Amino acid sequence: MNSTVHPVDEILPPPKLFTLGLQHVLVMYAGAVAVPLIVGRALKLAPEDVAFLISADLFVCGLVTLIQSLGATQWFGIKLPVMMGVTFAAVGPMVGFANAQGGVDGARAIFGAIMAAGLISILIAPLVSKMLRFFPPVVTGTIILVIGVSLMRIGINWIFGNPVGPTAPQILDPAHADWLKAVTEGAASGAITGLPELPQGLALAAKVNNPAYAPLGNIAISAIVLVSILAIAKYGKGFVANIAVLLGIIIGVVIAIALGKMSFGKMADAGWFGLITPFHFGMPTFDPVMIVTMVLVMIVVMIESTGMFLALGDMTGKKVDQPMLSAGLRTDGLGTLIGGLFNTFPYTSFSQNVGLVGVTGVRSRFVCVAGGIILIVLGLVPKMGALVEAVPTMVLGGAGLVMFGMVAATGIRILAGVNFAANRNNLFIVAVSLGFGMIPLIAPNFKMWMPHAIHPLIESGILLASIAAVTLNAFFNGSNASEEDAKKAAMVADH
Repeated sequence: MNSTVHPVDEILPPPKLFTLGLQHVLVMYAGAVAVPLIVGRALKLAPEDVAFLISADLFVCGLVTLIQSLGATQWFGIKLPVMMGVTFAAVGPMVGFANAQGGVDGARAIFGAIMAAGLISILIAPLVSKMLRFFPPVVTGTIILVIGVSLMRIGINWIFGNPVGPTAPQILDPAHADWLKAVTEGAASGAITGLPELPQGLALAAKVNNPAYAPLGNIAISAIVLVSILAIAKYGKGFVANIAVLLGIIIGVVIAIALGKMSFGKMADAGWFGLITPFHFGMPTFDPVMIVTMVLVMIVVMIESTGMFLALGDMTGKKVDQPMLSAGLRTDGLGTLIGGLFNTFPYTSFSQNVGLVGVTGVRSRFVCVAGGIILIVLGLVPKMGALVEAVPTMVLGGAGLVMFGMVAATGIRILAGVNFAANRNNLFIVAVSLGFGMIPLIAPNFKMWMPHAIHPLIESGILLASIAAVTLNAFFNGSNASEEDAKKAAMVADH
């Protein structure tokens, strides 16, 4: 190797590039496909549309990874070994949007907000690093903890079933429903007389246990997936341990197939090649409150990315100066803008892949370029999206406990570095912010008397916790965080 070439810019032989690139893809794959599954199902989209979201996500993951690692002009791309994926920080607000307005219309509104937030993020990227002082570890750790706890609800519902709809814990007694129908029809036809007029909207209460909720067989499969992940993490070595979640899902899929709980019908019908087209669901719509919500999410995401880039610069021995940092943060915004165009979501650097750089010692950014190309190819194969969409939720549930729980654990690890003994006010910041983050989880109807226009802004516990943490930290501690604080937080991140 030419001694003048920095290890970050070293181009490895193609076989090694492919192998190491595939390793990066496998490490991030389970997390990358989780978000389109969550949001697609929250929107109640058709299975083929959810499969398309997965393919679009893989395609854009690859495309934005190429921009970030390879670089595109002096304005975009930090040119370090970075793999880009959908951020979990945006899941809470997007699911809130989906619950308020499902279907294609809801998708168009979400993608419109994402596009606008991406464009605004590009414009404010140079300013974000100057906002670091408002995001010390006590703030970022609390926010990440709330993100993980909020997401745990999704993983738990994957195991037992959604608490509303066909899998609700209790359903109407069919005999009671038949009786009310007979009385209603009899009163309307005059066959039954003497009854007062039925109140408008009269309905029976669900009191019968639903056999579709929390069946023991589904719980057993989720438990096997969870135990498999834990066993592989403990006894696996190196790369095998790093893909424990993906291997656990594969084990669950094999069991589901053997028990007849998973079908390959939709995968068989899907094609081997399909272009990812912009505006698949139609032209996006732009809701101001949703846009503000997503911009707030992107500010948090870029603060995290700042710490990640600074830590990665230390790991690779390549100093990250202000122009590089701005180019990397602009790419977060550009990736989010591209995500909205191609029917997918906000993007950020995946910290588990940054950790893999440290584990393998391979610093070449062209390894991530190879990983990006692999992701693009996977995204252009509709059968891959259909396969992921076909995975039963009880399989994903066992893995979801680990994936989302690891996000929460990352927040705890960051908070472990906060000096609570010398500054007791930090306890108030964490305690109150965590409480704010739990409000939408514990009391989802708390906003029923508030103006409907602000509902998307306040129904995300992640955003409520973020606003509370930043405000309380400024109140108690002022604005005193540093780049070194950001790097320390990023070094323990694993989400």
